[in-house]
Order: sequence, then structure tokens, then C-alpha cells
Amino acid sequence: MGEAFHLLASGNHEVVAVTVRSLGVSGSATLLAASFAIPLSLAIVLKSFRGKPVLLGFFNAMIGMPTVALGLILYLLFSKTGPLGPLHLLYNPVGIMLGQAVLITPLIVSFTTSALEAVNPDVRLLARTLGASNLQEAAAVVREASTGILLAVAASFNRAVAELGIALMVGGNIKGLTQVLTTAIALETVRGEIELGIALTVILLLIVFALNLAVNLFKRRLG
Repeated sequence: MGEAFHLLASGNHEVVAVTVRSLGVSGSATLLAASFAIPLSLAIVLKSFRGKPVLLGFFNAMIGMPTVALGLILYLLFSKTGPLGPLHLLYNPVGIMLGQAVLITPLIVSFTTSALEAVNPDVRLLARTLGASNLQEAAAVVREASTGILLAVAASFNRAVAELGIALMVGGNIKGLTQVLTTAIALETVRGEIELGIALTVILLLIVFALNLAVNLFKRRLG
């Protein structure tokens, strides 16, 4: 433990590099997923169409998809003989980012949809009464559900940064290129480098706890 905290205090280059890469990959995955999932959630809540319960049920079910299963599917898609092989996404940070975005999209959709559905219907009614356009009405609903949406995005980032299956199977855990916190922890533990594994674990936990603390403080401030 002493050696692990020494690595943290000394700003070990390897520790810093892996941490920055993890934040970049998972942060990009979260932004990409949110840019698609939040508008989709709005459409699901504000529009009436056949099959809405089935669509919501699908996203809810996909939340529990094992990361290794999704990692295998993505591996087959990204491999040289796969349909997306020409894009060279396998063993590439971009491939990990896309995989994590796919993983967390159902989480954002499910949580955001619940937050939007919890908004008082009078908000939409008032917006229509004041002559708001469809876009303005949607913006009003999003403002009311902003706390829930923020929690959904934060939870999705935590899920992305802490997952192992996709990062390992799609990224290959290549040092200096695709190695992230979770894959580095697994590798260093197997190699017997327990001190480095503990240091990386501490950083991963600090990231998750710090984000949750920030979201809770923001939620209290809004409340």
C-alpha cells in the first residue's frame, strides 16, 4: 500500500498516461452516447407511436448486457474479416470509445426516459398555451428533467470507465495505445505488480466517487 501511494504521489508517468487515456476514451463515449440517447428519449416520451413499450423494454433489457458478450460482437464486427474491418477500429482507442458508447446508450435512454416521464404534464400544457413550438416545448421538458438527465449521464460515464470486457477484447490492452485503467489493473495484478494495480484502482475509485459527489452537490444546489 505504501508503494502504491508513493506511485500516486510521485506522479508516475505510466499511471498518469493510463488515467488520461481512460478519461478521454470514456468521456468521449459518454458524450457520443448522450448526443444520440437524449434526443431519442425525448422522441419516445413526446411522440405517440406503436411499439413504444417494446422499444423501452428493449433498452431496459440491454442495460444488463454483459460487457464480454458485447465485446465479442464488436470484435467480430471490427476484425479484418468483419463488415467494419476496413475502418481499422480493432485495437484502436476509437474502437473502445464506440464500444463503450454502444454499451451505455441503453442506460442513458432508460434513465432519461424515466426522468422525462416524471415531469409534470402541466409543463407541456403551459408551453403549448404560451404558443411554444415543438422544439421549445421539448426544451422546457428537458429543463425540468435536467437533474435526472445529469444523473443518467453520470451513471453512464461510471459504467463506461469501469467496464473491462469491451476495453480488453476490442482494445487488446496495448501499452501506450489502448491500455486503460481497468485493463491495466487486470494486467498488473496478473504480472504480480500489485503496487501499480492498487494505485490504478485507487485512481479509478477516486474518479467514480468524485463524479458522484459532484453530481450530488449539483443536485442539492438545484434543489
